[in-house]
Amino acid sequence: MSEKQAVVEVTARDLQGHGVVACPNPKMALWSTHPKVYIDLSHAGEGRCPYCGTVYRLKAGESLHAH
Repeated sequence: MSEKQAVVEVTARDLQGHGVVACPNPKMALWSTHPKVYIDLSHAGEGRCPYCGTVYRLKAGESLHAH
């Protein structure tokens, strides 16, 4: 893959206690949308969208709280 993929850093608050983010995110251009997928960050603190390759990463120093 020669193209540099976007990296989106998120906070624990962005995950709203669920440990997942949705892609495409609201900041993405309308023309580049794809079906909504949920990416689980609760195990590795990072995940990649299978459609567009955007990497979602928990910001340094952030941690998810177990329920």
